[in-house]
Amino acid sequence: MNKEETLAVLNRNGIEFERFEHPAIFNMEEASHIDLPWPEDEAKNLFVRDDKKRNYYLITVKGDKRVDLKQFRKEHSTRALSFASAEDLRAKLKLDPGSVTPLGLLNDESGSVILYLDAAFLEGNAMIGVHPNDNTATVHLKTDDLIRLLEKHGTQVNLIPISQ
Repeated sequence: MNKEETLAVLNRNGIEFERFEHPAIFNMEEASHIDLPWPEDEAKNLFVRDDKKRNYYLITVKGDKRVDLKQFRKEHSTRALSFASAEDLRAKLKLDPGSVTPLGLLNDESGSVILYLDAAFLEGNAMIGVHPNDNTATVHLKTDDLIRLLEKHGTQVNLIPISQ
């Protein structure tokens, strides 16, 4: 799904969101220069795979946090993890680097990519800012709405605390 198709899915599912267009951003450093209304709700996304390329995970955390993949592996009993390639990203989520987002899981027809979502997104105003499958826009929506949409699609969603 492209950006407009992704936004149409949100609308069809009755999910309220605010859309913000901006120049393409490829990382959190670039995002910090974009004037978005709720920077504390911005998501950082890591698309990773195990060392056998059997299991793929999307780890979504608050933008100011770091993820220690060795610690994550221990806490979630996975094999050794590394960042997935651009080819893996295109094959699994049909996304280009820089556009990784939980909404990309709607492109995962097999439901094989597992989402680990920072539980901090349920605190405070319980909102999350993510790309709509394109890094030239950000949508802010309720975290619960995102979770329900992904679970309805068949995505395994795990809420986890990320303290770093």
